[in-house]
Amino acid sequence: MSTRSARRDRSLFWFTVPGILVVLLFHYVPLLGNVIAFQDYQPFIGIWHSSWTGLDNFGVLVNGDAAFLHALNNTLQLLLIQVVFVFPAPILLALALNSLVSERVKKAVQNILYLPHFLSWVVVVAVFQQMLGNGGLLNVFLRAQELGTWNIIGDPELFKTLLTSQVIWKDTGWGTILFLAALSRVDNNLYEAAAVDGAGRWRQTWHVTLPALRGLVVLLLILRLGDALSVGFEQIILQQTGVGLESSEVLDTYVYNNGLLAGQWGVSAAVGLVKGVVGVVLVLGANRLAHFFGEEGIYRK
Repeated sequence: MSTRSARRDRSLFWFTVPGILVVLLFHYVPLLGNVIAFQDYQPFIGIWHSSWTGLDNFGVLVNGDAAFLHALNNTLQLLLIQVVFVFPAPILLALALNSLVSERVKKAVQNILYLPHFLSWVVVVAVFQQMLGNGGLLNVFLRAQELGTWNIIGDPELFKTLLTSQVIWKDTGWGTILFLAALSRVDNNLYEAAAVDGAGRWRQTWHVTLPALRGLVVLLLILRLGDALSVGFEQIILQQTGVGLESSEVLDTYVYNNGLLAGQWGVSAAVGLVKGVVGVVLVLGANRLAHFFGEEGIYRK
């Protein structure tokens, strides 16, 4: 950037200062607190006076603590489910919306599908409880038909399915924004040329539409891997008491339950630190793999 352009846009730079300060204060400065992963941290005496324990807090990972391994297993299961079912959902929805001929209908459907994204998880969980809980609309209907009850909200075996359906309902509509923007940039001449060559709707989608989305899909998948071991703390903690730890404990709730509630601050910080390091390694590895297959990834070589 030249000095002339920097001088011309200096007022815009000043507008970025509050955002930069927020990021520094709430994202980078707290990273210094990871030092408690190497301490027997006691919040009442602070970091400076807590005794150092070296790598002892990481023993829960090395020695295979049963509670930690159980939380890790649940996390990996949810990660696999969300990659298979949640990640493709916005792509499929974007393709479906893009096929609508009427722009008015398309915009109306988009607006309706975007709305759940703006609801907090407290509201989303409450809505599902009112619909699928023991006293929800589903069971009211089943009782009226003398068909018994089905408490989906409190069924541990259905908990992962319930979490996945909640995420899809809440965020799929919002996730289509980027894909629809990418689809809007596809040259219509490509579709016309494919149609002239005898390609039907499905072959046009396979040979024209999906290649146009490939770079964006790779980028979002890499970013998702960076947050791979975070599978929805707020969503899960709100429903954990109803199904128990056996089916709902994940790494984030493990950190919360053992850190804030049980007072094992150092162990929880160690688990959180390792989770962050794994996320960074996954992002760098996936980005290198994207370069190998000819994609730009999140940054160029």
